[in-house]
Amino acid sequence: MATLKKPKLLLLDEHTAALDPKTAAKVLEITDNIVNRDHLTTLMITHNMRDAIKHGNRLIMMSEGKIILDISGEEKKRLTVKDLLQQFEKASGEEFANDQALLS
Repeated sequence: MATLKKPKLLLLDEHTAALDPKTAAKVLEITDNIVNRDHLTTLMITHNMRDAIKHGNRLIMMSEGKIILDISGEEKKRLTVKDLLQQFEKASGEEFANDQALLS
């Protein structure tokens, strides 16, 4: 519904968080199709590291309200969850300890 009027910014705040993995994958596929078809600027907030890497053309990671990582282009395409967690730990100076994100 949020895309019917083609917003200037589409905000997706954990829009697959309460879904089972199969349904979440389908919602993300549909979302990608709509965003690409309509050339929508989109901000997707997620704690799922795989989804953060797979979707979109830029990944921004925040900690305590501050941007600690900003990755795009070829660097983002080459990322793995392990790489992302290592970069988080290096940038933030702390261990990543969110079980939900790690297990997603």
